[in-house]
Order: sequence, then C-alpha cells, then structure tokens
Amino acid sequence: MFKAGELVKGFKSRTVPRERTALAIWFWEIDRVLLSLIVALMAIGLVAVAAASPVAAIDRSTSAVSVNPLLYFYRQLMWVGLGLPIMLVISMLPRTQARRFAVVMCAIFVLALLLVPVLGSTVNGAKRWIDLPGFRFQPSEFLKPAYVVTMAWLLSLRGQDQSLPVIPLTGVITAFVALILMRQPDFGQTVIFAACWGCLLLLSGVPMRFIGAMAGAGLAGLVAMYMFYENGRQRINDFLGIGVDHSVGPDQTALAYRTITHGGFMGVGPGGGQNKFRLPEAHTDYIFSVIGEEFGLLACIGIAVLYLAIVVRVLLKLLDEEDSFTILAAAGLTTQFGLQAIINMGVNAQIFPSKGMTLPFISYGGSSMLALCIGVGLLLAFTRRNPFMGRHTVVKWSGR
Repeated sequence: MFKAGELVKGFKSRTVPRERTALAIWFWEIDRVLLSLIVALMAIGLVAVAAASPVAAIDRSTSAVSVNPLLYFYRQLMWVGLGLPIMLVISMLPRTQARRFAVVMCAIFVLALLLVPVLGSTVNGAKRWIDLPGFRFQPSEFLKPAYVVTMAWLLSLRGQDQSLPVIPLTGVITAFVALILMRQPDFGQTVIFAACWGCLLLLSGVPMRFIGAMAGAGLAGLVAMYMFYENGRQRINDFLGIGVDHSVGPDQTALAYRTITHGGFMGVGPGGGQNKFRLPEAHTDYIFSVIGEEFGLLACIGIAVLYLAIVVRVLLKLLDEEDSFTILAAAGLTTQFGLQAIINMGVNAQIFPSKGMTLPFISYGGSSMLALCIGVGLLLAFTRRNPFMGRHTVVKWSGR
C-alpha cells in the first residue's frame, strides 16, 4: 500500500499556461520548418533579382533616360517587405476564416478576370494585367490560390452528401476560368488551373474512369490549342525546331539553356554573367538561367531540392490529417506551387516550351510575390497544429 505522502511524491505536475497571447499561440502552432523554407526562397530570390536587375534596367533605358541598374532589386525588396507581413497575418487565421477569405477572394478575382478585356493593358502581345494608379496587377495570379481552396471546399462537401453535384459544378467553374484565360491568351496559367482541378478530383476519390476521361479531354484540348491557338502553336514549333529560321538566332528556350549551362557547376561569379544580357525577361521568366550562369548548376540543384523539400514537408504534415477539406486545400495549394516551379525550371532547361511563367518567390514581380504570399499564408493556416491538448494542469505518473 502507498502512503499518501509517497503517492503525492510519485506524481510530477506540468502546468500549461492558461493565458497565452495570440502571437504566442500562433508561434507554437505554425509549421516553423515550412515557414523557414519559404523565407529562404525569398532571400535567394532577392539575390537572384539583384543579379538580373541590370539586364532589365538596360532593356528599359533610353538615350534620354537611364534606369538604375538595381531598380528591380529595390522594387522586389519592397514587394517582399509587403508580402511577408500579409503571409504571416493570413497564417494566423483559423481554418474556417481562412476558407471564407479564400472563397470571397475567388469571387472577387473571377470578376476582375472578366474585366481584363475591358480595363486591361497589353504587354508582350498578351492582355493579362489591369492598370490602377501606381500599380499594375494580374488577376489570374491572385485567383490561383483562392480557386484551389474554393474547389477544395466544394469537393469536400461530397463527404457530407454524395448527391451534391459538386464535380460538375467545379468542372463548369474551371472551364469558365480556362476560357477567359485562353482569350488573354495565357496557356500556361490554364494548364496550372486544369492540373490543380485534376489533382483535387483524384484526391477526392472520383472513379479512375473519370480521371481517364479527363486525361483524354486534356490531350484533345492540347491538339485543339495547337490547331487554333496561334501563339501556342508558334511556341511549340519553336521548341521543336519546326519552321525555325536559324539565321535570326536561337529561340528563347535555347538562349535560356545556353545561359544556364554557361557557368558550369560553380558559376562565373555574382555579376560576371554575360549570356544573361541576351535573355528576354531575365529577371522574371528566365531568372533560373541567370542563377545557373552566375552561381552554377549546383545552385540550381539546391533550389530544386528546396522546392522539393517544401512539397514533401506539406505532404508529410497531411499524413495524420483527417479533415477532408484541409487535405484537399493543402495538397492543392502545394500542387499549384510545385507545378509552377517545375514548369519554370523545365522551360529554362529546355525541357518545356516557353510558358511565360514566374519561378515562385524568386522571379521579380509584384503580383506574383503578393499572390504567392497569400497562397502560402493560407497553406500555413491549414497546416497549423496545436501542440497542447488543453490549457490546464497535466498530472503525469513518474513511475516511482
């Protein structure tokens, strides 16, 4: 028999603080590893934009006006300074509020997408941007994370009622968005939206015959694009070397490949790249090639591994998740993020035709940076975990 005093001594008490600030709660719940990986990408992006900024400055300089060589670095620093707090604030939202925020955002930017033909400005032959006083933004960039979360919410409703026509509804919404994007034209973003929808359908448990039918429809769409979409057909022909006039020099992807391999494994050193001055949009679409030339292929491999680490980190966090909406939303956002990175790096390595797509958190761009920060903020909100079971005193037997 235990005496009363011995029984009391046999227990150790651990008191969980009853009152914690919202910031302290957020700090313990947030995935700090994932947040650190994203911040590392932002830091790498600033270095890369600083290396590519002189190219963009020369392209935009005239005989009368000289542009500061580091202008785009300073601007990118401003976008990072604005986007990082936005990401952190969104990551503090409870899951329900984060979902509602994304659904409202989706409705707003679908409307903005409809206004692009009316209010939009044409850049490099494409009408994708809306000009506001002192700011130009691309609605499709902001729509991507909101669209993924909205589709995840709709598809998660199947778990409550199988009779709900959520699959046809998400298909109609996706087709509507794709139609608007192809009118801009923006085939790359259309691919991202369609791929994210397909991934969400696969995760939601639709029959494989439906996935097969989707794959067939996607192949038919690609053929139709080649036949009726002149810009897309030209890019594919350039990539395959069909009808290319070699006397005028290599196409964009060939220039990117020459640039990314020029520095070898170790690179020519910061600021020492010369091939980057032949690249169009070296600070945005082809910044990965600039990194390869100046910092080497090892740096490119390191960046690719960093993207892979982000994707794997999220997927591992979802292994013990039971809420269907959270699984769909987090997996969809990760698919969008990872696929965009793969496409951009593939274009720079001459694996894919030119798509006009930025490298997440590394390429220059205000719309891209802010939209990515919103998307990652939502991802951090959905992957938060509470390490404490409750705000009370926990009594634990010590074994004595």
